[in-house]
Amino acid sequence: MQLEIGQVYEGSVKNIAPYGAFVEVTDAGGKDSVTGMVHISEVANSFVRDIHDFLHENDRVQVKMLGLNPQGKISFSIKQANAGQPEQEKQEKPQRRSAEKPKPRVYEPKRSVPQSEMSFEDKLLHFKQASEEKICDLKRGSERRSGSRSRR
Repeated sequence: MQLEIGQVYEGSVKNIAPYGAFVEVTDAGGKDSVTGMVHISEVANSFVRDIHDFLHENDRVQVKMLGLNPQGKISFSIKQANAGQPEQEKQEKPQRRSAEKPKPRVYEPKRSVPQSEMSFEDKLLHFKQASEEKICDLKRGSERRSGSRSRR
């Protein structure tokens, strides 16, 4: 069977591997068949974490022939074969977990009593305690930074 690069064929999924799927394309008479591979990146327009979410063995699929390497291996693409057809189901790419630093804690005062009912002395005492907590947090952070430098 002679296949042409860029042409779309119908085939069936014969085997699934973590890196892609092997698709068998047969001619109209059913006599000759050719097997090629669809790489996982050519399965769908969306991100494919697990190929089994998109393909199963013996599924009938439309594939486009991308090329033939020197060893005689055929490359197919399901994504490019279905490029003209609208996607039935849009799947979003999962958000990547980045190595971002955690956000710094923002001070939020603890209010057990509404401020309007507090006397001036109580407000002053509350302000003093909150200020001491902030200063302790700052000192603790600066000790950590300076402590790591002295160890080098």
